[in-house]
Amino acid sequence: MAYITDIKTFAVIGAGVIGSGWAARALANGLDVVAWDPAPNGEQALRANIANAWPALERVGLKPGASQSRLKVVKTVEESVKDADFIQESAPEREDLKRKLHAQITGACKPNAIIGSSTSGLLPSDFYSDAVNPDRCLVGHPFNPVYLLPLVEVVKGKRTSQEAADAAAQIYAALGMHPLKLSAEIPGFVADRLLEAVWRESLHMINEGVATTAEIDDAIRFGCGIRFSFMGSFLIYTLAGGDAGMRHFMEQFGPALELPWTKLKAPPLTDQLIDRVVEGTDQQKGSRSIKQLERYRDDAIISVMEAIKGAKQRHGLRPDE
Repeated sequence: MAYITDIKTFAVIGAGVIGSGWAARALANGLDVVAWDPAPNGEQALRANIANAWPALERVGLKPGASQSRLKVVKTVEESVKDADFIQESAPEREDLKRKLHAQITGACKPNAIIGSSTSGLLPSDFYSDAVNPDRCLVGHPFNPVYLLPLVEVVKGKRTSQEAADAAAQIYAALGMHPLKLSAEIPGFVADRLLEAVWRESLHMINEGVATTAEIDDAIRFGCGIRFSFMGSFLIYTLAGGDAGMRHFMEQFGPALELPWTKLKAPPLTDQLIDRVVEGTDQQKGSRSIKQLERYRDDAIISVMEAIKGAKQRHGLRPDE
């Protein structure tokens, strides 16, 4: 199958936070976007989200033809996908809903159009079970804000062809993303399994009253969050071993893995724990609106990415290293 890779029309199925981010990224790349969302105020919310993201996209740099006016919102799934060259579904994390949606999508779209799902952990083999031509169906799991963060995990299902996965990675790369093609279809994929471990441990500390949401966020943003942003964990820990590298690090710090520091099993999600988390984050948020915080987040992300890009150039590293 010759899949479409030089895409002109990008379909968005589900236009919440993630779907809006996909729409904004596609529009910024000079594509036509056709979107569908069942919410009564779906179009209004989608256009507001894109408008809020646009200043950040202008700062990053718009492609020729980029315009918010190239967004069209339609009333049915079928209308959204019928002329699309690429389709990205971002519906809620319900396997039954996704299975039904993808039967609709694949039955109405072009036979050589690739379909990606933004699911953060459901297995493509399961929710693409009723799809037409499932060889072109896969997961393209992004990270919020989708219009800025480059990582997208590309995950094949049992019936996804390697050609489709390669074509999807090519399309995502053309949109300015860093496609990470996973070698295995595993629940939660790679990135969310790492994030889930941090999230679970954070909830335990809040539940036990030993740390607040602000303290945990400070521990990340003033420490590992800075160094992980340009080197990840394994390479950073290799440096922690000095000239002897990772082997010395493992020998020195490995025994700590036997200590009962962490609890990977999540604590019960009681009303009290939820209240503590909500109250803590409300204090952190203060009087600032979500939209104001989104604009600050976008500014900070771009500043970090620009700083890392400049450092790589000065040290002779490629942008993807």
